Amino acid sequence: MAELSLAERLTAVRERISRACDRARRDPASVRLLAVTKIFGPEAIRAAYDAGLREFGENYVQEMERKSPAVADLTGARFHLIGHLQSNKTKKAAQLFTAIDSIDSARLVSRLDSENTPLDITIEVKLSDEAAKTGANPAELDEIVAAVRASKNLTLRGLMTVPPWSEDAELSRPYFARLRELAAEHDVAELSMGMSNDMEVAIEEGATWVRIGTALFGSRKPLLAKK
Repeated sequence: MAELSLAERLTAVRERISRACDRARRDPASVRLLAVTKIFGPEAIRAAYDAGLREFGENYVQEMERKSPAVADLTGARFHLIGHLQSNKTKKAAQLFTAIDSIDSARLVSRLDSENTPLDITIEVKLSDEAAKTGANPAELDEIVAAVRASKNLTLRGLMTVPPWSEDAELSRPYFARLRELAAEHDVAELSMGMSNDMEVAIEEGATWVRIGTALFGSRKPLLAKK
């Protein structure tokens, strides 16, 4: 069987989003698609751009730094850092990205604000007890939200979380529901939650962004090694 094209994969993803929105009685336009291009080369970003996508997620500052010259001409493309940001990489991150979706401390907020570059900010919240997961403790949200709102250059857009991976998407639901509750408590509008395996559950729980990699680009191959 021939492998599906990116256009066919994108159509399938949009159909999944539409069906989930129908079940949740939501407008499909209320859910935005973040194409996760980490590990893939610039050619994948260009192909996705040609297919109409404009929002792209990358995990590593160094990887984006290598890709950036090859995609700098893509007018209207926006790049989100969705992986953990180390405090010593805030300057470069502010240069490369238009949105930082993985803020987990007030210290990072301060460092990014000092770069004097307008940035959209999403706070990553850790809702599982997995040691490998990063993100702010929910108890720290008051401090981080206040820091972003007091900053000069940063705009708070939303909250993000990554539940433990499972083939059973329903196991993600409690984490998505909790993030929605936290967003309401802190008057935050956007919810970045849900990936290829559990986007429908995320949409049913209120996701306004879904982060999709595998369903668009297939299984990842390490074209660009992490450094």
